[in-house]
Amino acid sequence: MNLIQPILAVLREAADLTSRIQNDFITPATWEKKDKSPVTVGDLAVQALVAARLEETCPEIPLIAEESADLLLSEDGERFLAILLQYLEKYLPGITAEKIVGWISRGKNDDSLKGAPCFWTLDPIDGTKGFLRKEQYATALALVENGEVMYGFLGLPNLTWQKETHDFSMEKNEAGKPSGSLLYAKRGEGTWISTLDGSDFERLRVSDHADPKDASVLRSVESGHTNLSQMDILCQQIGVTGVVAMDSQAKYAVLAAGKSDLLFRLISSKMPDYKEKIWDQAAGSIIVEEAGGRITDLDGRNLDFSLGSMLLDNRGICASNGELHELALEAILDIHA
Repeated sequence: MNLIQPILAVLREAADLTSRIQNDFITPATWEKKDKSPVTVGDLAVQALVAARLEETCPEIPLIAEESADLLLSEDGERFLAILLQYLEKYLPGITAEKIVGWISRGKNDDSLKGAPCFWTLDPIDGTKGFLRKEQYATALALVENGEVMYGFLGLPNLTWQKETHDFSMEKNEAGKPSGSLLYAKRGEGTWISTLDGSDFERLRVSDHADPKDASVLRSVESGHTNLSQMDILCQQIGVTGVVAMDSQAKYAVLAAGKSDLLFRLISSKMPDYKEKIWDQAAGSIIVEEAGGRITDLDGRNLDFSLGSMLLDNRGICASNGELHELALEAILDIHA
């Protein structure tokens, strides 16, 4: 089965959907989950849409996804379902509240699929706080086979690839919105990028910077996602002066395009036992690797996607252009043991 074209079509639909929701609301309808992180009507709408399309395209492949339909069964669920029905009717004519709950429930976010030989993993809106700020966010989808990511897709509605300059832009077009970017990677076949409006794809390569003085580091905007004090020390240790803060797996696109060189997810002192969720890393990891980069945990171990919804055998994230990876791991060992 040729998965690339059908999945690219789904990501374009998802980008249209999230852009509509983002533009219609000053603050999209939002809940706070048990872990205190936000979930919006956009997260739930995209998960329902993507799950529905995957059910049509490859119903035999299960899905591990971030969101739960439990939220829709709460006291506030009826209000949210009404909004979801309004937005999803354009893409899924004849939908019902029951179908929405069923599609969202198709994405398991527990360990019931641990050890599954093949599954999709989805983050419908990676970088929800960036989405709420109308800044960077991503729809991230990946196919995992026997613990290895084989396909990765990123839809980036607010980060536009400029073919003329081979760089990214956050400028809005004449219609008042960015045209966005679409990336995919297939194991052994490279990483490719286009604008969301359908221009030709071109291949991406990481930078060849081997001197840290020429390099920059990508980090999360949210302080809860990393250890900012150790990040500053780490950059000094490596000798990197440029630091770029950005939400979501959009950072992996920037790294894969050679526009930055290092990316870290250090362990926050507030959550010393935190384990990365697979939907936060799967798509981005293959996007970087197939562009010639390298990604490991903070101890230099390969990421293991075979253990359910979390990277249980890994600690944090270190991604690079490859040239600077060993230098980064040595510096991490010194300060983040």
